[in-house]
Amino acid sequence: MTQTISSKAFYNMIVPLIKDVGAYQRSRYSKAIKVEFKGDINLVTEVDKKSEALLVSAIQKQYPDHDILAEEGTGTRKDSQYKWIIDPLDGTTNFAHNYPLFAISVALEFKGEILAGAVYDPLHDEFFRAFKGHGAYLNDKPIKVSMVGQLSKALLVTGFAYNVKKSQDNNLCHFNNMIFRSQAVRRDGVAAIDLCYVACGRYDGFWELNLYPWDTAAGILIAAEAGAKISCFNGSTYSIYERDLLVSNNKIHKEMIRVLKMGKLPMKM
Repeated sequence: MTQTISSKAFYNMIVPLIKDVGAYQRSRYSKAIKVEFKGDINLVTEVDKKSEALLVSAIQKQYPDHDILAEEGTGTRKDSQYKWIIDPLDGTTNFAHNYPLFAISVALEFKGEILAGAVYDPLHDEFFRAFKGHGAYLNDKPIKVSMVGQLSKALLVTGFAYNVKKSQDNNLCHFNNMIFRSQAVRRDGVAAIDLCYVACGRYDGFWELNLYPWDTAAGILIAAEAGAKISCFNGSTYSIYERDLLVSNNKIHKEMIRVLKMGKLPMKM
């Protein structure tokens, strides 16, 4: 019989687990590590693999009948109503280059809907979390999206996928169009953090292409519970199995959709 998971049960397990994995990552940060290539610019390190092993083994011990989808492929399929979705080290390239921004992301899906999510930034000790219907929190303090009401005054964030050098749909045209219509655009290389920063009002909007479920599962729930608007680029309903994602404070969402629809039209207004 499948165990029912409450918000208390989720937090009691996931908070100490992710913080322990975060402590391991801090201990390896800026140290010599083994780096492999999954693609031309797609890295994986021994720290990714060990972090995933720690997360997966702990979840399997607590919930042996649950599905697990993990980025490095060590998950299991049990045909459960529950599925854990794990990115053990979002921002691997940053980590490998000693750039101080990366995160652990864990979400729990129930019957195809994200029920709970947690994102932890080990270097800054920032723990973002949400349980559906219970609001979003940063280190136990409630968070909300920003109140910026115009795209021209908005600070945005985006990212470029690992196939950016090969795909024609590589986000460069959208980046050009957005940068001329917003206050500024950033690129951090950690989608989970980008979504959490929208949730707590540091960014006003985020868009990206060619994302995977482990990139977004936890972050979109945290953002949604903080009041964010979430959709595909064309405004249609987003799922973590879609490849394009638009998240905003809701107030600038329609403006962002209009810019994304411009595609490769001239950059300046």
